[in-house]
Amino acid sequence: MQETSLTSPNDTTPDYDSIDFFTDQSLVPDPYPYFDHLRAQCPVLKVGPYGVVAVTGHEEASVVYKDPAIFSSAIAVGGPFPPLPFTPEGDDITEQLEAHRAGMPMSEHMVTMDPPQHARARSLLNRLLTPKRLKENEEFMWRLADATIDEFIGKGHCEFLTEYAGPFSMLVIADLLGVPDEDRETFRDVLATPREGMRVGALDHEPLAHNPLAWLDDKFAHYLQERRDVPRDDVLTGLAGAKYPEGDTPEIDDVVKSATFLFAAGQHTTTKLLGSTMRVFAEQPDVVDALRADRSRIPNFVEEMLRMESPVKSAFRLALKSTKIGDVDIPAGTTVMLCPGGLNRDPRRFENPHELQIDRPNVREHLAFGRGAHSCPGGPLARVEGRVTVERILDRLTDIRLSEDKHGPAGAREFSYEPTFILRGLTEIHIEFAARPAATAQ
Repeated sequence: MQETSLTSPNDTTPDYDSIDFFTDQSLVPDPYPYFDHLRAQCPVLKVGPYGVVAVTGHEEASVVYKDPAIFSSAIAVGGPFPPLPFTPEGDDITEQLEAHRAGMPMSEHMVTMDPPQHARARSLLNRLLTPKRLKENEEFMWRLADATIDEFIGKGHCEFLTEYAGPFSMLVIADLLGVPDEDRETFRDVLATPREGMRVGALDHEPLAHNPLAWLDDKFAHYLQERRDVPRDDVLTGLAGAKYPEGDTPEIDDVVKSATFLFAAGQHTTTKLLGSTMRVFAEQPDVVDALRADRSRIPNFVEEMLRMESPVKSAFRLALKSTKIGDVDIPAGTTVMLCPGGLNRDPRRFENPHELQIDRPNVREHLAFGRGAHSCPGGPLARVEGRVTVERILDRLTDIRLSEDKHGPAGAREFSYEPTFILRGLTEIHIEFAARPAATAQ
């Protein structure tokens, strides 16, 4: 029961050496054989036509994540797209980068910042992410999980991402950030349903038709300015009054960017985690039975899902100085691509890496949320949301199975994944189930 594969075996091996990771649709359903192919040659390997060096080794990636002085996050979002607005020169391009940073994509968001600016931006969240506030948010999660399940449980079927995972993860962040109750339905309408043009890192490299961060920026700018003018006894007032560690008061726009980044990061990672979890539940009832029999295994199971199906497929760093990763020379100006889907299935770190093991002893060594200063601020939230959701699904649903009308019969299943090179997640998962009698819920 404990060792089952999520990856379907391929009878034919594609020519991975000629595949362009950034545009090829064939890698979207199952990128893991590609990552294995790269690692088998070298865990640090130049790939494709853009001069990118792919890191698929766990140990090598840990070094990159933890060294922002050499590996800048300025290109964290788009990697080689668009290309750098300058031609790297010499063995240290730090000054060149700083001269052009303001014109680079999303430079105003903490995800692309380097020390010391990054530490100042992230410190604004410390006013919010207190133990007391996180405990209150978890209490809200339990109520929200039940209320969201109530909306579809009577039907005996649902599309899990749009009817549970998306609304649940969005409203959890809305509660954490103190979005007023009267506005939450609007947030759900605008943000909780996947929309054309909201893809990050799309394989066609087309610009976003709709920028959800811009919408969030406008909303939170209004909230926070209002709270500075007329303080209330609420979370938004606390966020509006946040100060930098040195005691100075940030501009409203700086606080807004911290809030909206947490909103976006927390929502996307959790939605994808919950989608992959539901696929396992629908395909592997023995896993459901094992977790139902021993709820103490749920946190480790959530970590194993993060390892097996990391929501982030690729993250990027820019080498500021000529250096080495392992034994590989990395010239200054090189785009380094970290591949969590490869790092977390590195056989040098994880035994039988392509097998789901709900009791894997070293599972917390996974890098699904990165490492170091830029570890995902939404990571702790995603873990709790995963645990709460699993608990409530076990309490209230049974006989969970995939819809054959939507996904095909056993042995010929069909799934659609986000067509991006940055994110890994299902676009939909249709399930059928029976409501579990209330008397059997734990």
